Amino acid sequence: MARLPAGIRFIISFSRDQWYRAFVFILTFLLYASFHLSRKPISIVKGELHRYCAPVNKGGVRPNGQSQTARSVATHQLPDNETDCGWAPFDQDNYQQLLGALDYSFLCAYAIGMYLSGIIGERLPIRYYLTFGMLASGTFTALFGLGYFYNIHSFSFYVVTQIINGLVQTTGWPSVVTCLSNWFGKGRRGLIMGVWNSHTSVGNILGSLIAGYWVSTCWGLSFIVPGAIVAAMGVVCFLFLIEHPKDIACSPTLLAHSKSYENGTHRFRLQKPAVPDEKLLDPETQCLLLSDGKRTVRQNHVVLLPTADGGTSMAAISFTGALKIPGVVEFSLCLLFAKLVSYTFLFWLPLYITNVDHLDAQKAGELSTLFDVGGIFGGILAGVISDRLEKRASTCGLMLLLAAPTLYVFSTISKMGLEATVAMLLLSGALVSGPYALITTAVSADLGTHKSLKGNSHALATVTAIIDGTGSVGAALGPLLAGLISPSGWNNVFYMLMLADACALLFLIRLIHKELSCPGSATADQVPFKEH
Repeated sequence: MARLPAGIRFIISFSRDQWYRAFVFILTFLLYASFHLSRKPISIVKGELHRYCAPVNKGGVRPNGQSQTARSVATHQLPDNETDCGWAPFDQDNYQQLLGALDYSFLCAYAIGMYLSGIIGERLPIRYYLTFGMLASGTFTALFGLGYFYNIHSFSFYVVTQIINGLVQTTGWPSVVTCLSNWFGKGRRGLIMGVWNSHTSVGNILGSLIAGYWVSTCWGLSFIVPGAIVAAMGVVCFLFLIEHPKDIACSPTLLAHSKSYENGTHRFRLQKPAVPDEKLLDPETQCLLLSDGKRTVRQNHVVLLPTADGGTSMAAISFTGALKIPGVVEFSLCLLFAKLVSYTFLFWLPLYITNVDHLDAQKAGELSTLFDVGGIFGGILAGVISDRLEKRASTCGLMLLLAAPTLYVFSTISKMGLEATVAMLLLSGALVSGPYALITTAVSADLGTHKSLKGNSHALATVTAIIDGTGSVGAALGPLLAGLISPSGWNNVFYMLMLADACALLFLIRLIHKELSCPGSATADQVPFKEH
């Protein structure tokens, strides 16, 4: 019998379940990357909505000889502004406050909507819910860009568009995290979700490059193209997303291959996942569920509903019930400040680079992608370390501790030249994004499947929404504060970010202490995945 080609041997070396898991992993990665792709254009276009340029002389000619008509888009006549340096109403002296209000409108709506989104998402099919959100998000992202083509200068138009877009984008995160957690067990969750969470940085990078391509010539397309991509991915979601392994008769848990080959049809012997001995008290029960050191906290937040046959089944968890899960409140408050820092960079970094390094909007947008490149490595590193140590809180705390002085160094040496800015963007991106990525993925999934839920599978979206919703409050405050503080100097913005990092670390002190005092403890009943 002829030897099989290498490509075919590679394909059959993986089981049917593994191929489906890989498909869901890639699909959810691309779906949420498109959400972030659509959030990035506003930060790139800020430098175009308000430009630094010389006043226009009589006759519409600048001191450098460039005419107003040559600079403007041929088909549009810009309003008669005092300096003709931007798109009204963002061409005035209070432009930073107006741009900050746009960020705040989106992020505040996102934060409020997130609390409701998780509760709604638990009760609706994920595929339909996510598809609706992506189609609506694509529509309102493109609508913002249409303001350019229809010469709209009403501030309220852009604010309302941002608010509605923020609300519909809340459908994304609880849906994709729940779907991925359905397909992947707790083994190596930090690594798997650390790699998967790089969709945030990939989406930001693609959004920066796409928006930057048109920002100087036709900034409306910087929104319309990403909007079309999000809507198209919504159609892909409707056609291909598989919510749960049981929907396609796949195993609900991640199975390991034996390293020994077998001749014949079955090349690998499947290994059942390791199950801890329930007779032993695990460190999680000892450390995080103890109220007085003698007995465990009584878990009364699991909702039971009667069934037709007289039995009981678990319903979706209540909002207050989710808050009672050990660790949810602490990680939510930590994420509030961690996300404040991350989203301040997301929305204001290109403008900061423009002001400090004197680059145009396109080049500043391209350079800002290095922060997201660092974020990819930071998220993966945080996942690997937390899996290895089985200490989620301690991993986050270490990176937050290092992030604060790094931000100070960034604010100091980024003014020394482009090379220094590049190096600090990579390092800052890794340390700022690492805790944020770990909490929103692996930690949320751990807490959403906590043992105190007694097997209730209807809690993950609610827990994820509470954590990310609280974090989104910080995401809304960060860009707003940056807009208010930046006129007094960018150094003050960095001081605000360092203080936020310190507050994030403060809220994890109790969990870090419990992890260090109980060496075997984990954030939420982690069961290590073992290969044999």
